[in-house]
Amino acid sequence: MKQFEINCDVGEGIHNEDLLMPYIQSCNIACKGHAGNDKTMSLVVELATKYNVKIGAHPSYPDKVNFGRETLIIEKNKLKNSIQNQINSLLKITEVKGATLHHIKPHGALYNDIAKNNELALQFLESILPYKKTVKLYVPYNSVIAKKAKEKGFTIIYEAFADRNYNDDLSLVSRKNKEALITNKQLIFKHVLEILTEGKVTTISGNKITIKASTFCVHSDTKNAVEIVKYLALKKAGKSLL
Repeated sequence: MKQFEINCDVGEGIHNEDLLMPYIQSCNIACKGHAGNDKTMSLVVELATKYNVKIGAHPSYPDKVNFGRETLIIEKNKLKNSIQNQINSLLKITEVKGATLHHIKPHGALYNDIAKNNELALQFLESILPYKKTVKLYVPYNSVIAKKAKEKGFTIIYEAFADRNYNDDLSLVSRKNKEALITNKQLIFKHVLEILTEGKVTTISGNKITIKASTFCVHSDTKNAVEIVKYLALKKAGKSLL
């Protein structure tokens, strides 16, 4: 089986990072846009360092009210400043802790919007230009942001979601749909394995669509996130499980 990484969105107020970190390879830390503050960022960076987990910034629309999960109409420079302030707030902490920022992964609605909106994708890339030479970018396969980032020389890593279902256009099924989340750990591994071995994902409509990914996200607020990452980690290590 191809090697893969497990990543988690963390620092979002669930407070299960100490349980997740032993089983994941990278993390995406909320940095004051949709959640998080200096204290939570500092604690998560310490845990990531302890478990040798790669550290990523998880900037979002500046919208804690909606947890960054709603599209926000915002002036271009205001969004740019917010994204840079979020990333810089985490960078200050990694520098103090002697850690390194490995990647950037946008959160929620911003992640979904730049996957399909050309203008917004370019705005986002302009916002993260100062970090281009030192930091990688997690993006969905065959998305607008992936194509534009490659054109502009960013180093990208394709990400897929272990605990989410997909539509035929490779967008995520809306959380308003009861089928949005996958929580059964065996079904999640089947979902991941299909992407790894076949380069396909079975969508909510039953079609198989081409996709690529080398890192798979499990949301820390998925109800059984710890159980999921532990199971995936054991399967990743080649353990035979019932």
